[in-house]
Amino acid sequence: MDETAQLNLPLLQPAQAQKHVTVNEAMMRLDALVQLVLVSRVLATPPAVISDGVVYGVPNGAVNDWAGHDGEVAIGSNGGWAFVTPKAGWSAWITDEGQRALHDGGNWRSGMVTLSPFGAGARLGVAEIEHTIAVGAVSTTSTVIPSHAVVLGVTARVVNAITGSLSTWQLGTPGAPDRFGSGLGVGEGSWAKGVLSSPLTYYAPTALELTATGGDFTGGQVRLSVHFLELTLPSI
Repeated sequence: MDETAQLNLPLLQPAQAQKHVTVNEAMMRLDALVQLVLVSRVLATPPAVISDGVVYGVPNGAVNDWAGHDGEVAIGSNGGWAFVTPKAGWSAWITDEGQRALHDGGNWRSGMVTLSPFGAGARLGVAEIEHTIAVGAVSTTSTVIPSHAVVLGVTARVVNAITGSLSTWQLGTPGAPDRFGSGLGVGEGSWAKGVLSSPLTYYAPTALELTATGGDFTGGQVRLSVHFLELTLPSI
């Protein structure tokens, strides 16, 4: 046996020379895999500069030094890469997505809080956009609430002051203009925390709607975050 069963840490062998090399390699892998943080799981081309301890999830079709390592974890080590195969139940933070993921034995599943043997589960997600406010009394975002999502609430932050003749504004959806807040501030840094008393399911992709109170919008920018729960299907 050359490696451990779970983390593929290299083991010392009888009468082995240069034992410190193997021990250091094992320590390097432990340092990378415990509290696992993946820079990305979609980058197919390895970075030109390799930093020791940096970790990536290798996607299908990866090239160059990652070719032939689809689905594995690549760890920067001594100017090259060490590869480990993740197992079902591993958890990782994915930096470029800003979310945690569970491994189901084949793929990383973002936001999963439960995961059945057949791959079904509950997923917590945040859908975020930065919305530039249009001129007029109502400014509608692009579609942001996903289909079949159980929405827990929407939070917002004004990143560029809202301008116009309005005094305050409301945040909601078409047909429910104040569902996530009313009397909201227009200055930079103003915020909304629209927590629903009862979670609400949206069965089709849905936009958010900003409604001016006491006048019209002329500009501004708002960062909007939809917090939701989603159920995933079992595999075939």
